Amino acid sequence: MFFRYLPSPLGPLLLVGDEQGLRLLHMDAAQPWELAADWLPASNQLDDVARQLDEYFARKRETFEVRVAPRGTPFQREVWQALQRIPYGTTCSYGELARAIGNPKSVRAVGTANGANPIAIVIPCHRVIGSNGTLTGFAGGIERKQILLELEGTWLI
Repeated sequence: MFFRYLPSPLGPLLLVGDEQGLRLLHMDAAQPWELAADWLPASNQLDDVARQLDEYFARKRETFEVRVAPRGTPFQREVWQALQRIPYGTTCSYGELARAIGNPKSVRAVGTANGANPIAIVIPCHRVIGSNGTLTGFAGGIERKQILLELEGTWLI
């Protein structure tokens, strides 16, 4: 595994990946993250991810072309795949996301899986909002969620 820090409008981001793809994007890198003893500082391994994130924050990129390899249960991975189908500049509710994966009664489980997303921004969990149009929980904090949605031009009700 390789890691690097990336400055961003949200504060420093911790990127972690390996030959399989991006494994982690930790948003609150200002808070210490327990780096595994076998993680190595990236030389150029995460440059493409960093470049695409920089383009996203500069409003020059709407979709990521990054290979992701999040670790999670089959249900979590299914939710994370569905998150990647939410278009830039749009939002959906947890209920809509549950219906999108063909399991409309799994709203709470979808919310839990959404909150466990290890690759925020690239897997856009910030695009999921409450059914009444309000901002709801976000691992990076509601303020960061609002910043991301404003960056994408999403207007909330």
